[in-house]
Amino acid sequence: MTFTPLSICGAWLIEPVRYYDARGYFSETFRADLFREATGLDVDFVQENESESVGGTIRGLHFQAGEHAQAKLVRVCEGEIVDVVVDLRRSSPSFGRYIAVPLSHESGRQLFVPRGCAHGFAVLSERARFLYKVDNYWCREAEHTLLYDDPTVGVEWPIAPEARILSPKDLTGSSLAALPLFP
Repeated sequence: MTFTPLSICGAWLIEPVRYYDARGYFSETFRADLFREATGLDVDFVQENESESVGGTIRGLHFQAGEHAQAKLVRVCEGEIVDVVVDLRRSSPSFGRYIAVPLSHESGRQLFVPRGCAHGFAVLSERARFLYKVDNYWCREAEHTLLYDDPTVGVEWPIAPEARILSPKDLTGSSLAALPLFP
């Protein structure tokens, strides 16, 4: 496994090794010891989620506030997406900035999203299945949505505006200035 730090403080690109033979491949997608050694972080994932979305879907930008904040390890098990992370930590050197990382089943790449960041993705393939582990349980009262097209953040989504599929919640998210930010 290779671990590459990204421009959002605490975010990591993780590339597992795949072992191929005539049957297909095998890959370790997570090992706590290797993760801890490479990143210096000791993360205890307590919940795993899966979503399936059709092409053109944008999900996000979501986060859990306060004591319910979540770190995430995300990957695609079918299809292709662009994953987006926005730093909401006022004390972070990357506060208010975002990264957009292509992830696909073909590449096997994963993304570690630290606590204090909003997260979302855009589906580029006909459909995509997305898996993510989190280190804190989901809490409805702590969930917030950063408006996916907040001009102060300026995410450049790779889907034309007329082709975007969004939920009512994502269409009515809050601006960066109106959110409960992290220290």
